[in-house]
Amino acid sequence: METIINKVAESGIITLDLAPYIPADKIAVFDLKPFLFREMILREKDYRAALQTHDWKQYEGKHVAVLCSAEAIIPVWAYMLAATYLEPVSESVYYGTREELTKALIYRRIEQIDAAEYTDKRVVIKGCGDTPIPEAAYVAITQHLRPYVKSLMYGEPCSTVPIYKKAK
Repeated sequence: METIINKVAESGIITLDLAPYIPADKIAVFDLKPFLFREMILREKDYRAALQTHDWKQYEGKHVAVLCSAEAIIPVWAYMLAATYLEPVSESVYYGTREELTKALIYRRIEQIDAAEYTDKRVVIKGCGDTPIPEAAYVAITQHLRPYVKSLMYGEPCSTVPIYKKAK
């Protein structure tokens, strides 16, 4: 009887799934638009009073993107003031959109990967899954691992697209 050999398992290929590095639902947005007079003008006295009575608990433990979705000229100090209220309750505060914050968090998490663990290894960056992975994550992981790996591939161990191979 012929023995079936799993060549993928014996290949020493390491599969890296980026899904755990994608922030789940811990992202919130703080928009200055509702604090503006007629969605155009920031009145300092009114803004300060509104911030004091705002429900900040909704941002507890979340990463918060601070922005103004109205087409208004917002002084820099207005964002800084919002950050002073958010900092004690939130996980982090970021100026920008939800998407920009998501990318920043992905970059931060990928940078925390100990790339040295992948030195001279054959690595496949998983390409399919239930969690949508932004292209930015694939670019970031490529940049992070390339100096260390023997080879970098995209897809699944049984069907990969070669991305990089270290010269001999």
